[in-house]
Amino acid sequence: MEAGTPTQAQAVVRQVLDLLWLFMEDYEVHDCLKQLMMSLLRLYRFSPIVPDLSLQTHYLRLTIAILRHEKSRKFLLSNVLFDVLRSAVFFHIKSPLRVEEAGLQELIPTTWWPHRSGREGKDSKEVQDETAEERLRRRAYERGCQRLKKRIEVVEELQVQILKLLLNNKDDNGGEASRYIFLTKFRKFLQENANGRGNIPLLCPPEYMVCFLHRLISALRYYWDEYKASNPRTSFSEEAYVPPQVFYNGKVDYFDQQRLGGLLSHLRKTLKDELASKANILIDPLELQAATMDDLDEDEEPSPAAAQRPMQALAIGGALPLPRPSWLSSPTLGRANRFLSTAAVSLMTPRRPLSTSEKVKVRTLSAEQRTREDIEGSHWNEGLLLGRPPEEPEQPLTENSLLEVLDGAVMMYNLSVHQQLGKMVGVSDDVNEYAMALRNTEDKLRRCPKRRKDILEELTKSQKVFSEKLDHLSRRLAWVHATVYSQEKMLDIYWLLRVCLRTIEHGDRTGPLFAFMPEFYLSVAINSYSALKNYFGPVHSMEELPGYEETLTRLAAILAKHFADTRIVGTDIRDSLMQALASYVCYPHSLRAVERIPEEQRVAMVRSLLAPYEQRPWAQTNWILVRLWKGCGFGYRYTRLPHLLKIKPEDANLPSLQKPCPSLLLQQHMADLLRQDPDVAPSFLNSVLNQLNWAFSEFIGMIQEIQQAVERLERNFVDTRQLKVCATCFDLSVSLLRVLEMTITLVPEIFLDWTQPTSEMLLRRLAQLLNQVLNRVTAERNLFDRVVTLWLPGLESVDHYPILVAVTGILVRLLVHGPASGTEKATSVLLADPCFQLRSIRYLLGHPEPPAPGTALPAPDRKRFSLQSYTDYISAEELAQVEQMLAHLTSASAQAAAASLPTSEEDLCPICYAHPISAVFQPCGHKSCKACINQHLMNNKDCFFCKATIVSVEDWDKAANASATSSAA
Repeated sequence: MEAGTPTQAQAVVRQVLDLLWLFMEDYEVHDCLKQLMMSLLRLYRFSPIVPDLSLQTHYLRLTIAILRHEKSRKFLLSNVLFDVLRSAVFFHIKSPLRVEEAGLQELIPTTWWPHRSGREGKDSKEVQDETAEERLRRRAYERGCQRLKKRIEVVEELQVQILKLLLNNKDDNGGEASRYIFLTKFRKFLQENANGRGNIPLLCPPEYMVCFLHRLISALRYYWDEYKASNPRTSFSEEAYVPPQVFYNGKVDYFDQQRLGGLLSHLRKTLKDELASKANILIDPLELQAATMDDLDEDEEPSPAAAQRPMQALAIGGALPLPRPSWLSSPTLGRANRFLSTAAVSLMTPRRPLSTSEKVKVRTLSAEQRTREDIEGSHWNEGLLLGRPPEEPEQPLTENSLLEVLDGAVMMYNLSVHQQLGKMVGVSDDVNEYAMALRNTEDKLRRCPKRRKDILEELTKSQKVFSEKLDHLSRRLAWVHATVYSQEKMLDIYWLLRVCLRTIEHGDRTGPLFAFMPEFYLSVAINSYSALKNYFGPVHSMEELPGYEETLTRLAAILAKHFADTRIVGTDIRDSLMQALASYVCYPHSLRAVERIPEEQRVAMVRSLLAPYEQRPWAQTNWILVRLWKGCGFGYRYTRLPHLLKIKPEDANLPSLQKPCPSLLLQQHMADLLRQDPDVAPSFLNSVLNQLNWAFSEFIGMIQEIQQAVERLERNFVDTRQLKVCATCFDLSVSLLRVLEMTITLVPEIFLDWTQPTSEMLLRRLAQLLNQVLNRVTAERNLFDRVVTLWLPGLESVDHYPILVAVTGILVRLLVHGPASGTEKATSVLLADPCFQLRSIRYLLGHPEPPAPGTALPAPDRKRFSLQSYTDYISAEELAQVEQMLAHLTSASAQAAAASLPTSEEDLCPICYAHPISAVFQPCGHKSCKACINQHLMNNKDCFFCKATIVSVEDWDKAANASATSSAA
């Protein structure tokens, strides 16, 4: 091998293997090959990393020479590579333990590190101008990285050659081709790693899985495009996707993988008519009955025999034999999936209509029992693509076996690749932290007086330590970028993202059958986009990828359509879609992509966001609406809260810490829907008000418990979970107030046009909640003040500013910006609420409350809250509007106090004792104020007092009623 050329060496190895198979017994050759491959794998895995990677290259070339021998390759595939060895080791390039070991100091003599992370969402103004010296260092470092990358690419190409040999489907002389043996073993490999029930030593570590995936994609695309060259009617690998029939025809076993619509057994029963009409698949009624019986055994304990059963299911055809096979009663989650993936189906091919007598019973087999014909098909049999729906084109994509490899690649990314990509970012984060520490140390050195030699000496030592650590980390980062985050690896992940997008789009066109798609396709689409955006910078940017804008728009359309898709029932995947959409609208590029999707889809998305909050996870929905508004509200242009600016955030790339980027287009869709649909606005706003009442009440209750715990004499600790829930309730209260501010700004008539039946009731409820919030937050030396001054870890976001500016924004919109008639109504409702206190409005501008008689004056040095202190966040125009509002309420309050007449207790509403009686119920004749009865009728139609069913509510005036009674008399 070492003396001759690679071609000569491979010829010699082939001759030696031919002689072994000729002169030795098969079992002897088997044992010899097994020991040989084990030795090669150990040598490859444990050999040191030398500068030119010659040892790894040598062992890989010997492995390739052995695998080129057809008979040896098939034996190794069938019995050794996946059964005995952890063969994924051959596709991994291990990271050197020490920089010196790999010769990285010679390859990369000059080190360099970026000043800051270039991930999306950072302020471009933070980038410092690069000096000439830094530019020279950066270019020298990049040249060194390219030298390293070229050496690694040699090893990667050899690894791809191994997979090309394993995926060869032309070597079926006297047996099964290598590719179909590989498919069987590959599916078992995925199953063991997916459910964690395989042999633990054989499970593939995530760092191996990453390399395996990239090599597999390279080999897959090679064969895909090679097939296209000889079959022009097929598609290029750039247009690859997995057809939807693969997910429901049972030809591919997805074991325990959850489907979008739930368990496969449930889908087969509920969608059997759609399968028959759209895919020409008829499910045997006896099999459906067996699946139903199997579901009843869900809670049964597994028997010892059942626990030892092999994972693969048996393939059956026709009616189920009796007694039922033992594997039908397996209690595991994937029982129904395994049963139905091997269930017998009757198929009527769409190409050649069959009469009843010509219907063919087709057996779909487990992975171990399938043959080439079962996958690729023959004549009228479409193999893996049986059951093509009418929405799918008849033109084939490629060989069916490559579609199954592609499906497995997507599953591999979902299993552990994404988590490993996120884990490797830690090296880049370490570089950023040490670079910041070095810059701080150098800055201290410049400012340190020269007479303080002791300090200068310590700072110089620190500078040397940080510089040495950065030299080491920058070379290690070059290795990580070459093996994990290179441009080629980024293109692989991008290709996988586009594959998932096309697969989801094609599956969506099948209507109800979309529910059969495994959940991991949506998960991979979401996670691969996140990886491209967050993990590959600053060296590579997603914006440089081909078709970047189009891909963003297609992903936006999928998120907008499916986050509220009724065909998707899994709680986890629905939450993932909602969180992905919430993150999507936080960044300008992706938000613009949402605005580029068709108008019909945008309106449908906004309609889903405006659905009532009850009985669904509403926090993320509310967050999306808030992000669409942030940047337009009163004092709502901040990225971080003012009191947190001096605290370094844990992760500045969080979506919540991005600059405001409101969407006027989506705001307009929201306004149109609230105006045009009379049912949307009341149900949406009532649910928002209900949740605000709950969130703020929970927050107040929790801070009372926290204060009580702090005041106890004995030593105690507040539960961190309780603090986290408390802060969450506060954040929810603020976000709900902001959504109310947006609604009032866009469609003020919902609250102020009292010709609409629910407007007055909504306005009264809003005024009641606003007064409750103001009173709790603005009272002198109140509970809120005490908890804020404690500065408890976990309650950093709890402060006066966010909640008071949100309330102020609503009041300004009602009392200053609205029309004169609307302002009068809002003022009267606000003043009529018994909880209204003018001092709360004065508090906003820092006006002190006049002391009550007999009380001490407040300390003059006590710092008071005032919106005027936040001139960087609140404009002069906004402050003037607050002062105008205060003057208006002061005047109106004085007028109301002068004009009010004393009311006897018998004329007050017996429910709230705050408003006069103004409504009478029919037919029972009991009375209350309109606000109480309107709110009561939202949830209950029974009278407060006698429980009779209320048919109607009529206006009631005491004077008019008394005169009418006297006239009748």
